[in-house]
Amino acid sequence: MTQFSQPAAAPDDDAVRRAKAEIQTIVRQISELSRQDISPERYYEEFLNKVVSALAAPGGAIWTVSDTGQLQLGYQINLRQTGLAENPIAQEQHGRLVHRVLSAPVGPGFKEGAVVPPHSGFSADDELVDAASGEHLPANATDFLLVLAPVHNDQGAQGVVEVFQRPGARPQVQQGYLNFLLQVCELAGDYLRGRRLALLADKQSLWEQLESFTRLAHDRLDVRQSAYTIANEGRRLIGADRVTVAVGRGRKPKIEAISGQDTFDTRSNVSTLLTKLARAVAKTGEDVWYTGDTSKLAPQVEKALDAYVDESQTKAMAILPLVDRRGVDPEATEEDVRKGGRREGDVIGALIVEQMVDNRIADGFTQRVDVVRSHSETALGNALEHEGLFLMPLWKTLGKATWMFRRHTLPKTVLVTGAIAGAIAASLLVQKEFLLEGDGKLRPRDVANVFAQIDGTVKSIDVTDEAQVERGQALVELESVDLEKDLTATRGRLNTIDAEHATINREITGQRGDELSPEERAQKLGRRASLYEELISLRAELKLLETKQQQLTVTSPLTGQVITSRVEERLMGRPVRRGQVLLEIADPEGEWILEVEMPEKRLGHITKAIRESPDKSLEVEFLLATNTEQTLTGRLTEPGIAASAEVRGDDGNTVLLTVEFDQKEFREAATDPKVGAEVKARVHCGRASLAYAYLHDLVDFVRSKILFRL
Repeated sequence: MTQFSQPAAAPDDDAVRRAKAEIQTIVRQISELSRQDISPERYYEEFLNKVVSALAAPGGAIWTVSDTGQLQLGYQINLRQTGLAENPIAQEQHGRLVHRVLSAPVGPGFKEGAVVPPHSGFSADDELVDAASGEHLPANATDFLLVLAPVHNDQGAQGVVEVFQRPGARPQVQQGYLNFLLQVCELAGDYLRGRRLALLADKQSLWEQLESFTRLAHDRLDVRQSAYTIANEGRRLIGADRVTVAVGRGRKPKIEAISGQDTFDTRSNVSTLLTKLARAVAKTGEDVWYTGDTSKLAPQVEKALDAYVDESQTKAMAILPLVDRRGVDPEATEEDVRKGGRREGDVIGALIVEQMVDNRIADGFTQRVDVVRSHSETALGNALEHEGLFLMPLWKTLGKATWMFRRHTLPKTVLVTGAIAGAIAASLLVQKEFLLEGDGKLRPRDVANVFAQIDGTVKSIDVTDEAQVERGQALVELESVDLEKDLTATRGRLNTIDAEHATINREITGQRGDELSPEERAQKLGRRASLYEELISLRAELKLLETKQQQLTVTSPLTGQVITSRVEERLMGRPVRRGQVLLEIADPEGEWILEVEMPEKRLGHITKAIRESPDKSLEVEFLLATNTEQTLTGRLTEPGIAASAEVRGDDGNTVLLTVEFDQKEFREAATDPKVGAEVKARVHCGRASLAYAYLHDLVDFVRSKILFRL
């Protein structure tokens, strides 16, 4: 059986199939593109590029309808090649052609879109010029075949897609161009419908956010609360990275709130520079929009803005003065102003909006900022006026307190008021012991400091910590290289002079003395007298140096115990100066006393109580830190009060009180007392009312700091 093979497809059929497949692929790509949430500019660019590529056309254009109903160019490819830019008449004809396609009715019996051959009217039979009016009619004055199709959404025609095609194609091919363009324009209409629905949803969300922001911003007449609300809710409404609110009448606002921060450091570099920037803008009263260029700003604003941007790395920001516009009449005359009218509002702060990442301004950003600014001005103006009312905190407190006088709560209010009044009366009438507390330290009565009597270096230490010493016992040995040098030199000089003096003396008084001439005798007698005087001086100097040498040995001024700690570590091998305290010696076996540091401001109470006391002394109770179970007592007399005050610790000026006490009772309570042991002491200063006994520091403060100044 003979088999016949199927003839191969013609090359033209393969090309057509490939072309159709490519066009279908492009249509799917446009369909997917139309479902994406991208900006119109990007959509028009990708859409027209795919359409021109599918039709293998030299170029094309997308014409859109603006908010005012005018045609505007959305995107173009090779529009200049059409020659329309150089021919105004051709532009007018082309514009009317696009308008004709845009306004053509859509529906059964109406032709949608158009294919216009080169240098012809809207259709083959149209004239290019109206014979009656002489106006140029819609026409294609270019060398290209124009394929035009409108783009519709649910609101009607929104634009026209135009393709510049090469002329000469068959009518069926031209119709194919138009059918393809109409098909993709339906997909573009789907994109516009989806975008419109998204914008409506965004507007609905924006209105809800605006309603929430407006309600919260005007909710309370509190400046700080209003500022925090504006900063945080305003940031959400605007969609910015950070919103800051500065508040203050005049030209010196201060930062009151920063979005996302409950508290912030007003002394930080960012806060300080932002405050300076807000004040610089407030002085000018002009809005400042920064996206990277500061060359057109006022010099003081430019300087402050550059410093802040360098510190915060902000990419874009708006600094807008907040003005109290209530009662402002821009058309007020000079007479109206004199009568109390206002032509311009007062600056009450600044709204600062920042973008940290991108310096591009998003769609609707400026409008949202203006809305937030408008409501901020009103809210802060009302809050400032409310807080500026005379004694407003008092009126608020009284207003909140009215609940206490209602029928159900009135008995409780009377009872509580009576209890408070009774407590106040008792605190003023009931007397108690008036006690003044102070911190003190114990020490033996006999305490002496051991001083260095001469400059030197510690050579040896003859005692240890807490060692028992006798009066005159050597404690520390010093050495002085300079002193040894002076001693050696003085002794050598003394020996030399003494030898010379002896020699001259023998020459005068010896056997050969009679042989000297009168002149030689007189000369030698004079020399002997001079040497004798020098001998006396050198012996006195040597005695003084030997006395200093003896002072290199530091002795104890009394019998007692070394109470200086870490003696060897502090002194060994170290240079010391004359008058420097080396050690402290105390007699722990003798009597002990208590030294209390009392703030100077309380000394008046103590002095007054001593003078009013029958025995001119006050009882002092004290508690040892080493024995808190037993309270000891002592007496303070007027000689025990130091004559001068000194600054000690955190209490400022304090006066040292010396308290004497029973030594037997003290020995029983403190078996091994330590020098400098801490003590809590209370001085009995008579009796006073409960209120004054506990609040005397406050009363004294009011008397000295408030009443005295009045």
